[in-house]
Amino acid sequence: MTQGGAARRTVLGAAVLAAGTGIAGLAAGSASASATGGGHGEGGFRDLPYPTVIGHRGASGYRPEHTLGSYQLALDLGADVIEQDLVPTKDGHLVCRHENEIGGTTDVADHPGFAGRRTTKSIDGVSVTGWFTEDFTLAELKTLRAKERIPAVRQRNTLYDGQWAVPTFEEVLRWANREGRRRDKQVWLHVETKHPSYFRSLGLGLEEPLAKLLRRYGRDRHDSAVFLQSFEPSSIQRLSRLVSAPRVVLLSAAGTRPWDFELAKDPRTVADLVKPEGLKWIAGFAQGIGPTMDLILPRDAAGKLGAPTTLVKDAHAQGLLLHPYTARNENSFLPADFRKGTDPAAYGDAFAAFRTYFEQGIDGIFTDNPDTGLLAAEAFRPGRRPVNR
Repeated sequence: MTQGGAARRTVLGAAVLAAGTGIAGLAAGSASASATGGGHGEGGFRDLPYPTVIGHRGASGYRPEHTLGSYQLALDLGADVIEQDLVPTKDGHLVCRHENEIGGTTDVADHPGFAGRRTTKSIDGVSVTGWFTEDFTLAELKTLRAKERIPAVRQRNTLYDGQWAVPTFEEVLRWANREGRRRDKQVWLHVETKHPSYFRSLGLGLEEPLAKLLRRYGRDRHDSAVFLQSFEPSSIQRLSRLVSAPRVVLLSAAGTRPWDFELAKDPRTVADLVKPEGLKWIAGFAQGIGPTMDLILPRDAAGKLGAPTTLVKDAHAQGLLLHPYTARNENSFLPADFRKGTDPAAYGDAFAAFRTYFEQGIDGIFTDNPDTGLLAAEAFRPGRRPVNR
């Protein structure tokens, strides 16, 4: 199947109806390379469609996030890459949850036997109350069912509450390999280590078991169909010593500091990391950055977009790709420029928002609505480039 053009549009139309609602020398695997695992070929991520559309936690605009149902729908809609966030269980298994606190994304509160597990913890300096994956064995976690995280905004997604269990990352790897064989096309993943310093302090380091799984399933090479990402640069540095898969440093708001910087008393903030010197440092161990879109297109006090920064140009000058986050269709998430009406759950002019984002010259984008992102991306595929790239 071709990556873009009329064939992609035909597939997208059918899928939407069904849904109902750089480091020098880094190489890449072509789409036809081994679909059974990492896809070791001659291209790797440089061969992905441009701009790349990444299913954020799957197709979380339509299904409860980080479920096999959400991942499957994102793939069926045509997403180029599917994202997973990883946290550990008490017995060291890696599972897919956006956070280790699972009160909002599972039915754990409905299980009387787990009532005593509810507690308050300090996670990266923030007090959080709830139930935490590190207090459950995998067998216990598998008795729970996933549910929609933001039902007030995505009430339709609650239809699927209870349909899926919390998946392990190994189950996702097996799923990706099955789908790759079925489609004769490798399935790309974008994998984040969540709170790595916190978990290492508990004796539940994420990087070593992640690297072990990547090696087991053939996704540990520089041309493997996987990105590794983290908000903590030290986690990416550690992964760079364990595997050769492409790596992305995530960047939050300009005035914040990565938690591992806080622990190490490193005074640099994200504002320092997005300067040319900081980007050069990142390029020494990563192939890309994943900034919040506000670092590229800042918003004013009214929530409207301002003038773009030089981050895209500066990152590209260091050979780094950019995968900013997160594009969503609902008014509550859109810049004020693109909202329609006053209902926060209603869709705004998401296509105009995507177009504005792509015009900045970004290499890809995380989105909860991959079908919307893909249709918007068609104007920039194939062969077209934004004027300021």
